[in-house]
Amino acid sequence: MFNKILIANRGEIAIRIIRACREMGIKTVAVYSEADADALHTLLADEAICIGPAPASESYLNMERILTATAVMKADAIHPGFGFLSENSKFVEMCEKCSISFIGPSAEIISCMGNKAQARKTMMEAGIPVTPGSKEPVCDISEARAAAKEIGYPVMIKAALGGGGKGMRISYSDEDFDTNFFTAQRETILAFCDNTMYIEKYIQSPRHVEIQILADKYGNVIHLGERDCSIQKNHQKLIEESPCNAISEDLRKRMGETAVKAAKAAGYENAGTIEFLLDQDLNYYFMEMNTRIQVEHPVTEMVTELDLIKAQIKIAAGERLGMTQEDIRINGHAIECRINARMAGTITNLHVPGGKGVRVDTAIYNGYKIPPNYDSMLLKLIVHDEDRELAIAKLKSALGELIIEGVDTNIDSQYDIICHEAFAKGEITTHFIPTYFELTKE
Repeated sequence: MFNKILIANRGEIAIRIIRACREMGIKTVAVYSEADADALHTLLADEAICIGPAPASESYLNMERILTATAVMKADAIHPGFGFLSENSKFVEMCEKCSISFIGPSAEIISCMGNKAQARKTMMEAGIPVTPGSKEPVCDISEARAAAKEIGYPVMIKAALGGGGKGMRISYSDEDFDTNFFTAQRETILAFCDNTMYIEKYIQSPRHVEIQILADKYGNVIHLGERDCSIQKNHQKLIEESPCNAISEDLRKRMGETAVKAAKAAGYENAGTIEFLLDQDLNYYFMEMNTRIQVEHPVTEMVTELDLIKAQIKIAAGERLGMTQEDIRINGHAIECRINARMAGTITNLHVPGGKGVRVDTAIYNGYKIPPNYDSMLLKLIVHDEDRELAIAKLKSALGELIIEGVDTNIDSQYDIICHEAFAKGEITTHFIPTYFELTKE
């Protein structure tokens, strides 16, 4: 087992990793930018080291500084969390060359599955259902036009690299295709320094359903059920839940088996998710694979009673899974709300809810100054109860009790969503927000 882990991240996920390490008897090193000198993760870790100025490019995305910090602090492993360098194959290669354990999959797997066009090709070769789309990535508008015409409108234009909703546009006809393609490609170049795109059939009003998988170094792969991540705005997830109310036990079994097959086809190792689009006829299609821990991992932890961060660390240290698919049980229902700030500022009054089945993952505190340089998420509010109806009632109570003053947040809009009749009925698709809350500001 590792003696000391450096956490190449910030915010609530850094706190989450620190706590898991503490319970495992592993020392931790927090890295921080100058803007995060008073951040909670720097106070909770055993040691902390500044790695540069506020801009992420000069701190949390600076590979050389993070590796130097790892060497200086004599850590033997790096946990990347999510975002930043968590899916950067070059960074993983550098870790490998420096004999530093990266808590995640290999550089080769990240490179293969992080490129959406290559991932689609890998899945097709393995017989995994994928949405109809371009067989090869495209860079040129004429190639893209030809692919769109062959697939048939509407189509989704996507960046081959990256994620988080960047470099994505929907095109409904030849008339808007060129504009959408060039807009998405420019965004891709700015965000990921890459102009490679691919085109796929746009499935209208689907559910976004992802399967959590764990895979060790010895070929053992299991799935931990699904999460419904359909409540989104601009491709950014707002609310996630497990299990998905639209999925029967038979469909859950088939989708889980498909996810395990996909992970094995990729030679996957550690924690990851296989993401599917589920259409209105309950046909499912591979969308992408996330080669890291997900923001919404707590809902899976709540319904399985497993610690995914500890599992990641154990797998990276060479331990076997120690469980089979038959050992996995989905108990009750869990829902997660992401609470975001709409501005930088200082938290003047904070009160978080509690009670049985209520969990808050956060790094904010009274007097905390939210820097303008990073992601806007302040905390994740997660609830668990015997069934979906009870979980929704608990979430309403918890959101009603949550107080964050000093900055504007999306607490009220999240409350409005879970109180909507369509949400209560489980009538959820990726079009939920534009359909019912078109004017909602996030």
